[in-house]
Amino acid sequence: MSDSSTGNGKVVVNRAMSLDSFIAAPGDAMDWIFDFMAPDEFPEIAAATGAFLSGRRTYEVGKRMNAGKERGSASSGESYPSSAPQFVLTHVPPDPPDPTVTFLTGDIGEAVAAALDAAAGKNLEILGADVAGQCLQRGLVDEILVYVLPVLLGDGIRFSPSGLGRIDLEPLGSTRSGAVTILRFRVRA
Repeated sequence: MSDSSTGNGKVVVNRAMSLDSFIAAPGDAMDWIFDFMAPDEFPEIAAATGAFLSGRRTYEVGKRMNAGKERGSASSGESYPSSAPQFVLTHVPPDPPDPTVTFLTGDIGEAVAAALDAAAGKNLEILGADVAGQCLQRGLVDEILVYVLPVLLGDGIRFSPSGLGRIDLEPLGSTRSGAVTILRFRVRA
């Protein structure tokens, strides 16, 4: 992948997915991803990232992975090569709060605007099925970047929630890196 950002930050849904459209295995397991790709495999995408926005569930999964020192977590020494600010949209912020994360409550549009502003001209990566679905429903997403992994999980968390409705996409490119097929789409207005 080469064109990750033009200096005008985009809102990008960025995720790994099994061939049968799961982004997490049962129990929210994410470690299967690292059977096929390393967290730092695409440094140009990480370099184009200015901020992250996820939901509380995705935040908790990441926290669990770090605590358990699972593959692909910061505490395992294999982390995503970006220190961009993290934003979490939640109904109830954790107590005690995590000082490394900004917790937001309220409207998804306001959350995207705040995180995109913090991205300072770089891309805002949207992580997690629920927040991505909300962003897609509201027309807040510019691009979707998918790493299709050669595995069938059979069950888990799907790429998009049911009831999302039709969203037309324009293919921007596809490449291969090892076992991973990378697809990039622009969301049509």
